[in-house]
Amino acid sequence: MSSVASVPTNQPAPSSRPGGRWIAAWVLSLALAFLLGMQVRPVTPVDAAAPAPQPATASATPEVNPELERFLLDLPRRDAADALAMGSVDAKVVMTNWSDYRCPFCAVWHQRTLPALQKYVDDGSLRIEFRDLAMFGEQSEDTAVAARAAGQQGKFWEFQAAVFAAAPPSGHPDITSDKILEFARTAGVADLAAFEAGLADDSLRAAVAADSAEAHQLGISGTPFFVIGGQALSGAQPTEVFESVIAQELAR
Repeated sequence: MSSVASVPTNQPAPSSRPGGRWIAAWVLSLALAFLLGMQVRPVTPVDAAAPAPQPATASATPEVNPELERFLLDLPRRDAADALAMGSVDAKVVMTNWSDYRCPFCAVWHQRTLPALQKYVDDGSLRIEFRDLAMFGEQSEDTAVAARAAGQQGKFWEFQAAVFAAAPPSGHPDITSDKILEFARTAGVADLAAFEAGLADDSLRAAVAADSAEAHQLGISGTPFFVIGGQALSGAQPTEVFESVIAQELAR
């Protein structure tokens, strides 16, 4: 399922008082539930050679919700020390991506679209921040922890690329501990002993759980899911859709 939401900003940010952010999250959850009702068939990973489907025209236009857009614009962390992010912390547009390492549609997006967006990262206009939404069991969680352990050695994105490059054309891959070590080698993780120690790091597992819990609190129930500037985008849509949304956000 896929959808896009965009609303103008002309109201103050959600309250910073205790509970204010979760009230805003509740608002976002309701809005996303509505938006995800406007379905678009996602790119299927079954036939990689098939032409990418085009998004359907929504039959309804979301009601303008300045608070929702303000909340979306405030989601990025812009932390210079974030190993799960690429691009300048001062980039005009931030794309937050929630994915699961065993999600076939996430693999399609990372294989097809992420490389095409690198030019925006390179020119400083786009920052990409990754967040876990571990949906498919213990192997999803273990792989997410492993990616963060690779990130401790500056190899988060390389590890992620290795995982998604090895994804089967359909279904959920079986990611064993042996495969995780092989992904680390492919990614160029230098200290494999430290990497293996990281796999047992409770703080890394807690960080994966926290990201997943946040996604559920925001009403996100499927992967991949994106917030690009003030717009929400669901599913492995064609690359052109992402480029169009980025252009809209850069033109603000």
